[in-house]
Amino acid sequence: MTLPTADELRTEVRDWLAAHWTGLPKSDDPWASSPERIAWLERVLDAGYAVPTYPRQWFGREYPNKLANVIDSEFRAVRAPGARQDKYSIPANTVLTFGTEQLKSALLRDFLTERSRTCLLYSEPGAGSDLAGIRTSAIRDGDEWVINGQKVWTSGAKTSDHALLIARTDWDVPKHQGITFFIIGMRQPGIEVRPLHQITGESHFNEVFITDARVPDAHVVGGVGNGWRVLQTALAYERSIMGAAGRAGRNRSRADSLVELARAHGRLDDAAVRTALADVLALRELNGLNNARAKAEAKQGTSSPVMSLGKLAMSGILHAEARLKTDIIGAQALLAGPEHAEADDVNFLTLNAFFTSIGGGTDQIQRNIIGERVLGLPKEPEVDRDIPFRQIRKS
Repeated sequence: MTLPTADELRTEVRDWLAAHWTGLPKSDDPWASSPERIAWLERVLDAGYAVPTYPRQWFGREYPNKLANVIDSEFRAVRAPGARQDKYSIPANTVLTFGTEQLKSALLRDFLTERSRTCLLYSEPGAGSDLAGIRTSAIRDGDEWVINGQKVWTSGAKTSDHALLIARTDWDVPKHQGITFFIIGMRQPGIEVRPLHQITGESHFNEVFITDARVPDAHVVGGVGNGWRVLQTALAYERSIMGAAGRAGRNRSRADSLVELARAHGRLDDAAVRTALADVLALRELNGLNNARAKAEAKQGTSSPVMSLGKLAMSGILHAEARLKTDIIGAQALLAGPEHAEADDVNFLTLNAFFTSIGGGTDQIQRNIIGERVLGLPKEPEVDRDIPFRQIRKS
């Protein structure tokens, strides 16, 4: 296979976008896909731009990252969505890595075109930081599995068609060994979604109650009892995404540039503000290099612990940016509501920064991973690691 040069590919993508991209209707719901968006994503996928590093059999071009990034940059230049989903689609990447040919045929296209929206059913009320302690059960019934349990902190559960689910299939082996990874249909009897009200006033998170819901055996990902390995790779994709970018505020056009915000408030010549601004921008640059390193280390089917550095760093960056923006606008930060757009935006960012400190594994969990798997420090004692899960005490 002869690969194009970067310039040849850039010209190809620019010409394609010029011929096809006309924009999409604006949507206030990040969890909804309009027919126009789905049709656009279908077109991007068929052109080979959605997952350019994937095998050709699965909608890709088998490009190295350097060429794939050319596609990404051209799509970003015109603000067109859908390219480089091989960097951020958790369900598609997980299925490509661990799914059977049958599962890839059944679900990959729908995941990449958002015909199927997907959420993550991992955490439970009694198993947040220690996901190996899950108690949601999966019991085999012919060619199906029957699922019972409760999940929590699930983003987008109300609008999702499928979910990535971990459940316990063997209670008589140590906790990490008895877990299986499934893809479960969310629109079936026995699945109840209840929204959780957040401090930002939103309800993106949900708790999900599962009662006798069913999953085809064909929707087991990575084999029965191998769920912990699959989960680690899926979490690595999630941490990579969270480490690469933080969520913007409600009024992005008002405060999406720290430099412009400082200039607008006459604070750009303030030595303390300039120092804090330089620190934040330097951290963002450093984190970008760290994420590039993590992606270079990670191979398909494996994960890099360096991604935890990026996840932890982005959490700190978002808190630092929120503090800096609060300092820049001063007493205005005491105001709230749409009539005080800048203050409302800054306060939203301050509160929302805690999401990144928790989602995808808490800051404390990331520090454990970094200490043990990056720095090589001794692991913390785990007295219940090697005993059958059925014998583990529960509160």
